[in-house]
Amino acid sequence: MGCSGSTEKDLQREHLEELTVVHLSKEQKELIKDSWSKIQQDVTKAGIIMFVRLFENHPECKDAFFSFRNVEDPRVQASRELRAHGLRVMSFLEKSMARIDKPERLEKLVLELGRKHYHYHSNPKYYMYLGLEFINVIKPILKDSWTSELEEAWKTLFLYLTQMMRLGYKEEEEKQSNKQTIKPTLSDKQLTSVL
Repeated sequence: MGCSGSTEKDLQREHLEELTVVHLSKEQKELIKDSWSKIQQDVTKAGIIMFVRLFENHPECKDAFFSFRNVEDPRVQASRELRAHGLRVMSFLEKSMARIDKPERLEKLVLELGRKHYHYHSNPKYYMYLGLEFINVIKPILKDSWTSELEEAWKTLFLYLTQMMRLGYKEEEEKQSNKQTIKPTLSDKQLTSVL
C-alpha cells in the first residue's frame, strides 16, 4: 500500500482505512486473547521470523531501520538488533493484549508509539506490512486452531493498530511542524535594548 507497485484499488483502500477507524468485536477480542496465550511460547522466534519475512517480501521496509539499512540479509537475520527489535514489537503486542478490553488505555499506548515512530522517521505506509507478516508467522504456530474468524480478528487488530499509529505519527508531525513555524518575537524591552 502506497508503494510504487500499488494498484489504484490499494490506494483507495489505504485512503478508506484512514477515514474509518475499525474496532474489534467482543468475540474477536476473545479469539485474539486465546490465540495469544499459545503464541507467547514462541514469541522470540516469531518476532525474528516476522522481520525476516518483512524484509524478504518488502525490501523497501529495510530502509526504515537505520541498523539494517546497508546490511546483507543473512547478517540481518543473525543480528542482535533484529532480535531486540522483534522482542520490542512482541512486548508492544503483549501490552496491547493487556489493554485490549480497555480501549482508552490501548488507544493511548498506540498513539504514543505512532508519535515515537515519527522521530524514528518510520514511514506509516509500512506499518500494516508488519501485521500481515505477523499473521503469516503465527498461522503455523496455531496450526489446527487457525480459522478464518481468527485471521479476520488479527487483521482487524492490526488495522486498528496501524490506523492509531498513523494518527499518532500525524499528530507528532503537526506538532513538530508548528514548533518550526513559530518564530520568537522580541518584546518591546528586548527591542529597545538591541537598538
